[in-house]
Order: sequence, then structure tokens, then C-alpha cells
Amino acid sequence: MDVAVGIVAQRENERAQTLAGSLVETLEREGSNVVVDEATGEALEATAVPVAAMAGRDLVVSIGGDGTLLFTAREVGSTPLLGINLGEVGFLNAVAPADAVDVVTALVTELEETGTVAGRELTRLRATGVGEDWTLEPALNEVVVHGPRRGNGGGATVDIRVDGQQYAESHADGVLVATPTGSTAYNLSEGGPLLHPTAETLVVTQMAATESMPPLVVEPDTELTLTVSDTDTAYVISDGRNRQRLEPPSTVSVSLAAESVRLVGPRGNFFDALDKLE
Repeated sequence: MDVAVGIVAQRENERAQTLAGSLVETLEREGSNVVVDEATGEALEATAVPVAAMAGRDLVVSIGGDGTLLFTAREVGSTPLLGINLGEVGFLNAVAPADAVDVVTALVTELEETGTVAGRELTRLRATGVGEDWTLEPALNEVVVHGPRRGNGGGATVDIRVDGQQYAESHADGVLVATPTGSTAYNLSEGGPLLHPTAETLVVTQMAATESMPPLVVEPDTELTLTVSDTDTAYVISDGRNRQRLEPPSTVSVSLAAESVRLVGPRGNFFDALDKLE
């Protein structure tokens, strides 16, 4: 089969663009159909498409840090995704730049021979307004509900219900729901627990609550609702990027998204990556 590959390089990163160029040259020489993102295409004079247009390709390669991979994952959905690590930690990007050409060509060969490639599914979250007509783009890391701003006088009262039963209600900066992938990100900075990447769980963590409860680990199919009150304005945010303004009192439902992210290639060492956290 002719393997269709998409390559996304971190913006304004010359090292990422150089590596993208090496991959394009190698893969095209071996007969693959390769496209790059538009910014990289300008730098390399290679065939370029919007990242969202790479959805449905046989393989998409993200070159950069975890932020680049998060962006790419939002755009390509469940398309097989490989991360090449140019960042500091690299929980999601398991491949070192020196190994990138060998790993990518091996995956392409596997696709040519078998039509598929081994990988693991990463849970995503969906935030939806209860009684309102909106749904945010799925979150790979976390969904956050918070008041108009952080700090004194800027929070809101958030009622947390788990399968219809109240877990906590308190004035707080906000509340976040994180996946195992996102447990090492915003959740960790707010005092939430680490979840092993293979755990089939979610975690609910309050942010600077006046009457706090411990973070709660729940099963992924749990019905979670967050009701915001005692403020004129609040927000729900997916992965720090997609935002919906709320007019409290408002209730947000957080559930599993229909599509997960399919990460392929070598797995990073979770515990080695933890050592790199500040």
C-alpha cells in the first residue's frame, strides 16, 4: 500500500523544521505520500495542507514538545499519531530526534506490510452545557471550570456531583477534571494526584477551594456535573485552548469523548519523565 504521512513541526523551531525536512526526503524517496503543515511547508517548500486536513492519513508525526502534540491531536482526532520529543519532559513524545528517521520508516514499513500499526488509546473528555446548545472540542488533558479570574474575589461557587450525588460544594478558583494523560499537567500544579498512563480513571480536583475536599479519582464512565453560581461570569476551558463563557447559574457535564487519541510507536518511560518535572 502507498502510505500517506502527515508531518507537523513546532512553529518557529528551526530544529523541528530541519528534522521534518529529513523525514520528507526519506519517506518520499521510499514512495510514501507526504504532506507537512502550512508553516513548515513555507520553510521547506514541501507539499503543505492545514493540520486538520491530515485527519484520516495512515500516520501523522508531531515534532516538538507536548504542546505541539496536543495541538496536532485536537486537529487529527483518532488518526495514528507519533510524537518526536524536542521538549524538556516528553510524557507524550517518546521518540528522540536521533531515532526519528529510523522509527518513522519502521512504522511506515509496518503499515505497508500489514495495513495497521500498534498503538494505545488515550482518553479524551467532552464538556457540554446542560440545557444549553454548546459542546467544546475534546480535551486530552483536562476540562476546567472557573470564575472570572483567579485569586481573591475572582472565583465562584462550584457544586460537584458524581452520578447525581454531591461530592463537594465550595467557593473556589475553579474545578478541573483530568485524564491520566493530563494528571501530570494542570492537575498536578493544583495538588491533584498522578495517574499512571494505563489507569482507566479520571480525577476531579478543586482549585484553591475555601472548603476543600481531597481530589477524587473516578471511573471514566462516571456522570460528572459541575454547577457554577455566585458570580456574574464563569468559563469552561478545554485543554487551555477552547473556551465557552457561562452565565451562572450554569451546569457543565463532563464525559468521555466519542473519539480517543491513538498514540503509536515506542512508549516513553513514565517514571523517567517524572524525574524531569521541576
